[in-house]
Amino acid sequence: MAPSIIQTSTQDPPRSFFSKLRFLGPGFILSASIVGSGELIATTVLGAKGGFITFWVILVSCFVKVAIQLEFGKNAIITGKTLMFSFAKLPGPTFKKGNWAIWATFILTLLKILQVGGMLGGSAIAISMLFPQIPILIWALILGILLSFLIYKNYYSIIEKTSILMVAGFTLLTLASVLAISFTPFGFTFSDVISGLRFELPPDLVFIAIGAFGITGVASDEIIAYTYWCQEKGYANHTGINDGSEEWQLRANGWIKIMQLDAIVAMFIYTLVTAAFYLLGASILYGQKEIPEGNELINALASIYTQSLGSEARFAYLAGAFFVLYSSVFATLAYWSRLFPDIFGQLGWINPDSTTDRKKWVAILAWLFPCLWVIAYLFVEMPTFMILSGGVVGSVLLLIVVFAAIIFRFQNKFLKIASGLVSELMFWLSVASIASVSIYGIFKLF
Repeated sequence: MAPSIIQTSTQDPPRSFFSKLRFLGPGFILSASIVGSGELIATTVLGAKGGFITFWVILVSCFVKVAIQLEFGKNAIITGKTLMFSFAKLPGPTFKKGNWAIWATFILTLLKILQVGGMLGGSAIAISMLFPQIPILIWALILGILLSFLIYKNYYSIIEKTSILMVAGFTLLTLASVLAISFTPFGFTFSDVISGLRFELPPDLVFIAIGAFGITGVASDEIIAYTYWCQEKGYANHTGINDGSEEWQLRANGWIKIMQLDAIVAMFIYTLVTAAFYLLGASILYGQKEIPEGNELINALASIYTQSLGSEARFAYLAGAFFVLYSSVFATLAYWSRLFPDIFGQLGWINPDSTTDRKKWVAILAWLFPCLWVIAYLFVEMPTFMILSGGVVGSVLLLIVVFAAIIFRFQNKFLKIASGLVSELMFWLSVASIASVSIYGIFKLF
């Protein structure tokens, strides 16, 4: 069965630049998710342990994955089908009605429960430092229940806008901190930054670097999620079903270019923020004998702000840290509540064309996953390890994403939509970079 994202109407894409801006959105939702645990924890920890030498890892992570993301978005617009329907058509073996890629996505995403549990635990730690009268355990339970309620009641649009505003405020604070640090003993020079662009990777930093690569920038989760956000924005609906006409090709080309603009604008935003987090970690935290784990991690990272902006910035940091982490957890639940019913439909567990079935499973998963995340955090209580472990799993999932992107490109290449020499070069550079780093990291770890 082929669940479609096409409704009943088509719309020509806008022509003027400012008119196009009104249709941006999926990339900004992704940015609200991206500017989260990867930047707050994985990036700063990598900077703290590696200094400036691994700065290149962060920049490569942000830049090289966008071409893969664009290929996924392009396929969603052209086919008008959900992502797991496209995964079901990938070459390879099947097991119990499910293509290997669907099963792999299902299993690997479940393994990331530990990562999201760390993110939710980090949120509880941050807010408990603001309101220490309530224990962290109670905060974790409260945040989990609130998360479930918001998704279950479908208040996503309100929370999405609020989260984006909070992330924007935290982003401004981070950039201000980078500027302010030049007036402190922790200031860094241009030569320090250049030293991080030599593509060196010490053996003892492989695990952290691969984890950071898998979790920063557009990670495997965000690439997959992007197809669902493009669907809900209406790009495929505006394009319409491919009837082979020249009109359809013009519409598809126009909406795909808007999608590309959306992704590129978002890329510049989250790359700037990610670079800022890394430089702060490298300049302030590098040289410390150890980076605290568990409930002391957030407190240690607060020094990024207190040592560059003063002790009065502590409250702002903790408030920002909470909203950054919690908005990412919220975006993850919103994405998983779309992904898993899609998987269940392709595995034959539910009717993929039934709106009732999908809504029922959204409600169930809205309560189930936060419960699992809270339990994972309470048992481990090591946010750094939990989040970086998810990054390593994400690097494995990236290999599947890369394979799917190659198949999508060959399948849709004959349409000659939004393609050219630059697009071709960027795509294969992205494929080579992601595959090389992921395979190298997995080989080094084992």
